[in-house]
Amino acid sequence: MKRTQTPEEREREAKKLKLLEELEDTWLPYLTPKDDEFYQQWQLKYPKLVLREAGGVPEQLHREVQEAFGALHEHGCLFRDLVRVQGKDVLTPVSRILIGNPGCTYKYLSTRLFAVPWPVRGSAAVRYREAEIAAACQAFLKLNEYLRVETAQTWGELVAKDRANIDVVPVCIGPDFPRVGLGAFDGQDEADIRSRSAYNVTLLNFMDPQKMPYLKEEPYFGMGKMAVSWHHDENLVDRSAVAVYSYSCEGPEEDSEDDPQLEGRDPDVWHVGFKISWDIETPGLAIPLHQGDCYFMLDDLNATHQHCVLAGLPPRFSSTHRVAECSTGTLDYILQRCQLALQNVRDGAGGADVSLKSLEPTVLKQGEEIHNEVEFEWLRQFWFQGNRYSKCTDWWCQPMAQLEEMWRKMEDVTNAVLREVRKEGVPTGVRNETLTAILGPLSTRQSLRREWHARCQSRTARTLPADQRPECRPYWEQDDPAMPLPFDLTDLVAELRGLLLEAKPEKERKA
Repeated sequence: MKRTQTPEEREREAKKLKLLEELEDTWLPYLTPKDDEFYQQWQLKYPKLVLREAGGVPEQLHREVQEAFGALHEHGCLFRDLVRVQGKDVLTPVSRILIGNPGCTYKYLSTRLFAVPWPVRGSAAVRYREAEIAAACQAFLKLNEYLRVETAQTWGELVAKDRANIDVVPVCIGPDFPRVGLGAFDGQDEADIRSRSAYNVTLLNFMDPQKMPYLKEEPYFGMGKMAVSWHHDENLVDRSAVAVYSYSCEGPEEDSEDDPQLEGRDPDVWHVGFKISWDIETPGLAIPLHQGDCYFMLDDLNATHQHCVLAGLPPRFSSTHRVAECSTGTLDYILQRCQLALQNVRDGAGGADVSLKSLEPTVLKQGEEIHNEVEFEWLRQFWFQGNRYSKCTDWWCQPMAQLEEMWRKMEDVTNAVLREVRKEGVPTGVRNETLTAILGPLSTRQSLRREWHARCQSRTARTLPADQRPECRPYWEQDDPAMPLPFDLTDLVAELRGLLLEAKPEKERKA
């Protein structure tokens, strides 16, 4: 079943088509460091983008992080994601893993990734599958702290100099880069900057372009093959920073950036591309990324500009540190939501004997919406990714079992609500209000179960290795005596719609 596009997706697609129509057969201009106006353009149009060359990062940190990349790759901990794009499931060309604060998740392209915990102080010890994986998570926590401090310090310096009307500030930090100016920041204090630099997750990426011969061509500027298409990073705290550590597995003589015969960007070298969103007047930038370079996207840059990753010749890793918007994306959050839904169950009752404290429509609707949230935003998201997380740690096993147990109780709650609706002698008005409250969430549940079941059976899903193959869970056969309600709710939803129709006055039914 094809998913209907959201208004935001339709708007983005319309803008993209309009832009391509305006371009016709021409390319938009873009600049590289070889162009005389490159740094001036960076200063004027990309002032909140900061590059820190590898030489500005401690050598010991380089060694630990690069060893960590290798260890995770060797132990098979990075996976291509089966994401949702315009209603279709597609495999990302980049392999990924999320590492971060215990219980954190990060959602992009309708896919929720579950963080392999890094060993933060004050949290329970994490059991990793291998000592090398434990050391890798420790290394990325160390990198996260370094980038957090560097981001806040650089951001603060830029704001201070901007307020003092000092034109010369470091957008490029390194021995081979000039120092150029910065545009205006909105009023920000030290606390704002610290909170918006407090990275809670990193999304690690890996790709070997030699094994990806079908990479897309960059469509607007003619920049060459893309590892990651133009995008804004999703699911972030508003105006928060993003820090990226890049590690391409190149030899010492890989760079041909100084070749005067080469037009545009060197296709053998990895680059990050930047452009102003939906702007066809301002040249884009293609910035070369060498072993151990970092770049920072500060303040609202991620919202006002788009970026892409342009593939080079060697394999490349990156660690992309973010302030994920976790108000509805942590384990603590969803456990509290489940407890809220189950507060309506009378103590001591279970299974078919479940009875409810309240039959208020608002309480029932809230319970059914939480039922859907835990099923589709957590359980099905987790198991759609197979058993990949067990490659690193068993940390998520107990929480997911707990969530599944609470979800199972919610099935009993739904069944108890249905018993009340079907009772003889229920006043028409009461039945009507109850049906109206629960019919929407149940219809959504039926539709989403059908969609997730189909996704798990898709041709692309079946091509994945066994331990990465999507699992449709929870799932049960229609006649399973252990379950109070069927998996397929088609007949049930039709029954409730019929009851609701009967409850309406005859004039409304004829209208």
